[in-house]
Amino acid sequence: WLARLSGDARRVQAGEYEMRQGDSPVRVLQRFVDGEVVTYDVKLLEGWTAMQAVAELARHPALDVTLDGVTVHTLLEVLGLPGGHAEGLFFPDTYHFVRGDSDADILRRAYVRMQSVLDAAWEDRDAGLPYDSPYQALIAASLIEKETGREDDRPLISQVFALRLERGMRLQTDPAVIYGLGDRFDGDLRRADLRAPGPYNTYRNRGLPPTPIALPGQRSIHAALHPADGEYLYFVSRGDGSSKFSVSLDEHEAAVRRYQMP
Repeated sequence: WLARLSGDARRVQAGEYEMRQGDSPVRVLQRFVDGEVVTYDVKLLEGWTAMQAVAELARHPALDVTLDGVTVHTLLEVLGLPGGHAEGLFFPDTYHFVRGDSDADILRRAYVRMQSVLDAAWEDRDAGLPYDSPYQALIAASLIEKETGREDDRPLISQVFALRLERGMRLQTDPAVIYGLGDRFDGDLRRADLRAPGPYNTYRNRGLPPTPIALPGQRSIHAALHPADGEYLYFVSRGDGSSKFSVSLDEHEAAVRRYQMP
């Protein structure tokens, strides 16, 4: 009746609202008119796979789940988006939504955001990069994302990958091999895995893998398109989250003996 008497009845907005102790009828009505609906948020993390993102969205109690049974190969079609393989195409970020939104709604927004971020970064890229398209840069960014979490190492790893591509060397990046193994990976990457054929085995194949291997964030995309200056061709983990970079194979093998062998 208050809404009708005040002329606001047709201005009330549907949604989920929080009623607070001490609210007056006038304040409640104003909240309905202003559309102050309850909002939620969900995070898609850098380095996740597309299917990890789908699983996280399915766990949120306020989201409608519509993507049961999708795979990385069918996800884009189900979302009504162009392309085939969905890996790497969703921007990792915090997304806000209201009850009634779906997991598909979030992923469509993340897809549009990734296209926007990637296109802007591509326009601002360094000259002379070994990438023919934004998608190739996205693949490189996903490799960088999985190789390190250290900000200062990203452009150096980018430099290694770019120089190896320019020289026709294999990238030899473990995360790509692990991605290709899928559920067969048990936490231990073996020599046999590095010798096994497969599109993601960068120890056997030259060039980039066929798709991204994870959701790269803004920093890894920037690093892929702005590699550091240098002549590094190798790097190895020091075991503390940082990497040791080397120019020559002899230097690299010495670093492997120091940091990787017991």
